Amino acid sequence: MNVFAYVVIGIHMICSIGLVLFVLLHSGKGTGLSSMLGGAVPTTSSGTGIIEKNLDRITVGFAVGYAVSALLLMVIYRPGL
Repeated sequence: MNVFAYVVIGIHMICSIGLVLFVLLHSGKGTGLSSMLGGAVPTTSSGTGIIEKNLDRITVGFAVGYAVSALLLMVIYRPGL
């Protein structure tokens, strides 16, 4: 197996762990990062709206990285060679 395959596997592992962590940080019905940092204050008057937007962007970034690395691994990974 070539070095490029090992690099893509490493990126795939980092993206999968990051994706799990950032999905768990998202808020569900009144819980999550926005409730932890904002308390009972609405999102319009505090900075938690910005935090949630950035959390969404980071999560989408990890998801795209995961999908691209999965596609690359389908093309370049050859087990047993």
